Amino acid sequence: MIKAHLISVSNYLLSVLPIFSVYFNRSTLVVFVKPEDLVLVLNFLKLHSHTQCTLLTSISGVDYPHRKRRFEVVYDLLSVKFNARIRVKTFVDELIVLSSVNKIFSAATWWEREIWDLFGVFFEDNQSLKRILTDYGFEGHPLRKDFPLSGYVESRYDERSKRVVCEPIEHAQEFRTFDFSSGWSSTQVSK
Repeated sequence: MIKAHLISVSNYLLSVLPIFSVYFNRSTLVVFVKPEDLVLVLNFLKLHSHTQCTLLTSISGVDYPHRKRRFEVVYDLLSVKFNARIRVKTFVDELIVLSSVNKIFSAATWWEREIWDLFGVFFEDNQSLKRILTDYGFEGHPLRKDFPLSGYVESRYDERSKRVVCEPIEHAQEFRTFDFSSGWSSTQVSK
């Protein structure tokens, strides 16, 4: 029943909204949109009588450094009336600014702050866009794949001054390279 409703909704959404593509992940409808169409699509999904996605359950981010638009921002919506979930995805890079959706969903403010803090994706019109999980003086965005594992500073307790001091770390390597091959795929069984 839920899947049948979402199939009819997906066909309707493709005909009336600027959507790249639609697919199903189990019983969740997944919709891809351009960053500039995000607010329009989310507002439509909240207010339209066939969707009524009145709850924003989460906003998350993923970093794909090999893509041109490396950051994927994912909005998970829930329709209580239809007991259905819709996931809206968009892709941005370091220079593309996303419009904040906190005027549509008030819960978006905290998740947008978290994504800005950890990935560096900027949200326009979010008045409280500041660090939420890292210190205010923190440099960089720790969930980016090119962020050094050890960070940029080291904190330690100094016995002479009797306080915690932060010192910069020198990195021998500018950027990490990723090898996505698996050692398990080329192993041979020996007799």
